[in-house]
Amino acid sequence: MNDPRIHFDLTDRAAALRERVAAFMDAHVYPNEDRYHREVADGDRWQPVAVIEELKARAKADGLWNLFLPESDLGAGLTNAEYAPLCELMGRVLWAPEVFNCSAPDTGNMEVLVRYGTPEQKAQWLEPLLRGEIRSAFAMTEPLVASSDATNIESSIVRDGDEYVINGRKWWTSGANDPRCKIFVFMGKSNPEAERHRQQAMILVPRDTPGVRILRHLPVLGFDDAPHGHAEIVFDNVRVPAANMLLGEGRGFEIAQGRLGPGRIHHCMRLIGLAERALDILCERSLARVAFGRPIADQTVTQERIANARIAIDQTRLLVMDAARKMDAFGNKLALREIAMIKVAAPNMACEVIDMAIQACGGYGMQDRFLAHAYAAARSLRIADGPDEVHRNQIAKLELARFKAAR
Repeated sequence: MNDPRIHFDLTDRAAALRERVAAFMDAHVYPNEDRYHREVADGDRWQPVAVIEELKARAKADGLWNLFLPESDLGAGLTNAEYAPLCELMGRVLWAPEVFNCSAPDTGNMEVLVRYGTPEQKAQWLEPLLRGEIRSAFAMTEPLVASSDATNIESSIVRDGDEYVINGRKWWTSGANDPRCKIFVFMGKSNPEAERHRQQAMILVPRDTPGVRILRHLPVLGFDDAPHGHAEIVFDNVRVPAANMLLGEGRGFEIAQGRLGPGRIHHCMRLIGLAERALDILCERSLARVAFGRPIADQTVTQERIANARIAIDQTRLLVMDAARKMDAFGNKLALREIAMIKVAAPNMACEVIDMAIQACGGYGMQDRFLAHAYAAARSLRIADGPDEVHRNQIAKLELARFKAAR
């Protein structure tokens, strides 16, 4: 079968890595999907999955490890644009990114530590994360405020001698349920009287610190995402050393903006892979399924859906590549508009394409494990890392600013 995807000029090394990731997915990931689901279902769902650990060792031995991290010698040294097609391939299976140590929220937290961590923080937390020995979580969103406006965050980080005292309630803290999660990147207010965007701080909180209590895991449209999961957590008079502060008091919003840009584009890259696989299912199922005496692929309504899916995926890929190249050329801050655009476009596109595949599969589409979970994941990303409304507002403001400046 010819590959219809748009291919961009890549360096020889990046192109070779793309072929190696594709071959690894074919040889080791797709054939193990059923095994993965069996192992999650058997016994304690909140324990590491054996097949993941086996494949992680294989990927590391094959040199397919830490492929993210642009502008750093700790990863593969790829640019965002070079990493995009690799990330897309990983996105075709929801659990595959962990195999390559390229899964959220660890990638974002590792980038925070690379950019803003002290040598001591890097030695204690970044190095084991890069080795894949531990996992991490990002504690930002809160249940009692609209966290889409990060300045609403109410959790407190108060200096007390050589320590900080942390209080607050967080939820949708992805990965906190995993027993391998050893460190939280926690966002709260350290300077509540300061200017609006200088009130927040980020600090490192070890998972086993007294006062950290996980209340419950939160399912996403019925999926618990074990063993990763998403937790609601109380931080009750949690004390950590002052040395755990990242960058300094009042710098949390600055760190968040630096962290969320790469995190958002990685989500979008993976969503393209998810949508591509849904389109594969849509085409295969419509050719095989016969209704009213002929394959549903012969129905013009099905053909229209397939065409629209192909157009939407390729449009989104072009937007993502444009954002990646602007991040590489000008930095994350100067690519804010493009990052916001793809964060709206990619989840909406993926939801639409996956929905088309479900519709083509009929009753089977409601039972198919991949499609149902893929839809839940794509739909959640219209909220996670900033809801559509916030990103649309930002895009509009940036557009209007061009005209206001000229008046």
